Amino acid sequence: MTLLVNHVLAHALTSRVLTETEVSHPIFMPPIAFAAVAFFVFLFLGVVTWTYRDVANRHANKAASGHHDDHTHGDPSGLVHRADH
Repeated sequence: MTLLVNHVLAHALTSRVLTETEVSHPIFMPPIAFAAVAFFVFLFLGVVTWTYRDVANRHANKAASGHHDDHTHGDPSGLVHRADH
């Protein structure tokens, strides 16, 4: 019986200490607004990602025609040749 009374008193004391030391910090938005902000941020990032879809295939005709835009001035080997040869 004494153990039960000690347990109840310890629980009552602990809960009283916790309620006295707990400080309330109000948030500047309602909780649903945080969810809405997160939703719209992810929606925006999804739209940005969606706009870059299929970018590699937009220029497939240039790759198929043999046009190289790698700044080697038409040399397919990619080596820089000196003009005095």
